[in-house]
Amino acid sequence: MSFSKNHLFFLSSLLILTCSAFGSQVSHDGRAITIDGQRKLIISGSIHYPRSTAEMWPDLIKKAKEGGLNAIETYVFWNIHEPQRRQYDFSGNNDLIRFLKTIQDQGLHSILRIGPYVCAEWNYGGFPVWLHNMPGLEMRTANDVFMNEMQNFTSLIVHMIKKESLFASQGGPIILAQIENEYGNVISSYGDAGKAYLNWCASMAESLNIGVPWIMCQESDAPEPMLNTCNGYYCDQFTPNNPNTPKIWTENWTGWFKNWGGPDPLRTAEDVAFAVARFYQNGGALQNYYMYHGGTNFGRTAGGPYISTTYDYDAPLNEYGTPNQPKYGHLTQLHNILMSMERTLTYGNVNSTDYGNSLYGTVYTLDNTSSCFFGNGNETSDATVNYQGVDYNVPAWSVSILPDCKTEVYNTAKVNTQTNLMVKKSNEAEAEPASLKWSWRPEINLEQTLVQGKGQLSTSMIVDQKVANDVSDYLWYMTSVNLEKDDPIWTDNMSIRVNATGHILHAYVNGDYLDSQWATYGVSNYVFEKKVKLNPGTNQITLLSATIGFQNYGPRFDIVQAGISGPVEIVGRKGDETIIKDLSLHKWSYKAGLHGLDDKIYSSDSKFAAQWSTENLPLNRMLTWYKTTFKAPLGEDPVALDMQGLGKGMAWVNGNSIGRYWPSYMAEDDVCSTDVCDYRGSYYSTKCASNCGQPTQRWYHVPRSFINDGDNELVLFEEFGGNPTLVNFQTVTVGTACGSAYENKNMELSCQGRPISAIKFASFGDVQGTCGSYDKGSCTSETDALSIVQSACVGKESCTVSASESTFGTADCADGISKRLIVEAVC
Repeated sequence: MSFSKNHLFFLSSLLILTCSAFGSQVSHDGRAITIDGQRKLIISGSIHYPRSTAEMWPDLIKKAKEGGLNAIETYVFWNIHEPQRRQYDFSGNNDLIRFLKTIQDQGLHSILRIGPYVCAEWNYGGFPVWLHNMPGLEMRTANDVFMNEMQNFTSLIVHMIKKESLFASQGGPIILAQIENEYGNVISSYGDAGKAYLNWCASMAESLNIGVPWIMCQESDAPEPMLNTCNGYYCDQFTPNNPNTPKIWTENWTGWFKNWGGPDPLRTAEDVAFAVARFYQNGGALQNYYMYHGGTNFGRTAGGPYISTTYDYDAPLNEYGTPNQPKYGHLTQLHNILMSMERTLTYGNVNSTDYGNSLYGTVYTLDNTSSCFFGNGNETSDATVNYQGVDYNVPAWSVSILPDCKTEVYNTAKVNTQTNLMVKKSNEAEAEPASLKWSWRPEINLEQTLVQGKGQLSTSMIVDQKVANDVSDYLWYMTSVNLEKDDPIWTDNMSIRVNATGHILHAYVNGDYLDSQWATYGVSNYVFEKKVKLNPGTNQITLLSATIGFQNYGPRFDIVQAGISGPVEIVGRKGDETIIKDLSLHKWSYKAGLHGLDDKIYSSDSKFAAQWSTENLPLNRMLTWYKTTFKAPLGEDPVALDMQGLGKGMAWVNGNSIGRYWPSYMAEDDVCSTDVCDYRGSYYSTKCASNCGQPTQRWYHVPRSFINDGDNELVLFEEFGGNPTLVNFQTVTVGTACGSAYENKNMELSCQGRPISAIKFASFGDVQGTCGSYDKGSCTSETDALSIVQSACVGKESCTVSASESTFGTADCADGISKRLIVEAVC
């Protein structure tokens, strides 16, 4: 049979279309994820779409790709997509499909963790609160009502993604999907029903026929064909439960989250790199940074309770989306080296040697080429490895990588990238805060709750705040008690006692404010008790509960109470005698929310938007609304709102919620050390922490997409009472950049698009100290390094200088000292 050129063209076109229609075949063996039969080394990072804005996604994903990642991971957040049962929202920053297509546009893979339980320090772990109020429902166990809802949502997500052909099997970016999340951490609390639920999850997921593997993280007995994976700071010793499952690390915690009252976390670049290199040295197939960009808990999405609005996480890309140096650069170099070894690592024969004292070597050999890792897990002692007659020094708590088993090109403890010290600059568009003219209004109709006790519903019991379906942080609990002077409890020494769940409580009696109380992160209950003067006759008791995010983690976290748990009591003391009147079974009225929130007065579109006063601006007044206009900060640098002087509340810019604010909550002052941060040794959440004794969070991210070119509106709801006249907008940029390069490496320096204005310090030798406070140490080069670097760098946006004696002359350093070029530049 013969074919014309037209026939051949038609057949070749048909073949291309057929391959595109079928997409890629994703599978796995015990060594790696395979795509179209080729083993792949996967380096991924978590970016949560609702913790940034749709306008930020392209730049975040571009920077992730430039940082050496080949995959992006995200959770799917059930409660933002189905806030009310069978009412869905995939608009704006909730546009999951747009996010996945943005990943695809950059040519990256995606890992989709549908859950739909996500934890993530997200409100209620990502579950919509209406689930809690469904009759007969028990979460995360073999419960038909829950499983029906979970299957409905999971099927919805899968159907949407299939419709857009976003699974790799359809030609899309998604190579893995996850069902459930960290269930192995809590499964023992659910007994046999938990095991049945786990098996059902696997069966339900498989029935959706997505054409790519499913994973279950932190699930040591994941049923086949689920792939079990590891979460943690270190997963190099993790072994999957099936020999055909590759070694997958779904969460490498790049830092830690921050809670109200907590310090700023820091996990060093050296330690993260050590964990990653050790993982791939020990046969790792896929590693995902949690987080690669943490972002912001906009609106009321923060969980906990007591999780802060910032979710920076000390990730390689900071909350504002700019590189967190040196972590971003140090890891980028590691990724590039690992990917250059991809075929050897995924196909090569492996030979490991234990040299003792936590020192070990691993050699991968393929086609007469070899790649070597030398790892030193000792926390204090450097070590020397002799390999094929050559000595290699391996610092404590580090891994050296030799792609050709001859030359060390990377060591996790040797940082050859710059460190950035970020600064905040005033809004150059106007002279803030003086230029901000404030108007105000009280929270209206408070008499209805404080004096009259009018609510939306009533019952003869105290209810969990979740009954309100999380429509607001605020729920009013109102009751009355009738007392006469001949009542046995009547005395001059009476108090009101409230058992609360750890969230915020504001107490009022007969319309007068009594006091407030709250707890700290991890404390789920407290007892509020204050002396009170009651009147003969009817007394109105009003308790305002303000939640700070619902519980998001733990066994049966969903039934952990919120609001006021009770009992609520009047306590009378007469000498040694104590008499208690329990009000828990009285008639209680409830009202969810605040009038200002219900009327959306934070939006210029609200019909109540004009009802503000500029007269007699009150300061330090509870339950008060404030509004001002401001000009957009000049330039393109990220914008932060300085909330110094305020108590606690919520803020909106042009109707967009930037989250809860609470600058009056100081970080505990007993967990920060004055010692120099040492990367060596296992990391824990408060190691190297800072900012103790300061506001937990003073600055709040305002995405540029929230801001108009002209005038803009800022609205605050101040719950505690504060002074808005100190509030101002600032821009976030690099103030100081410190370049670092070990001998015979290049020192690269930049000011993120701005010229380098000055060089404050430069030395080649045994430099000591940290960025902002260097000294020359025990030895330095014979040539003046400062003048050389000034000539090479000042006035330029970036510069490169070789850290070598050929550039700076001899540095007469003692044996064993690793010479470095250190430069401190002003941007």
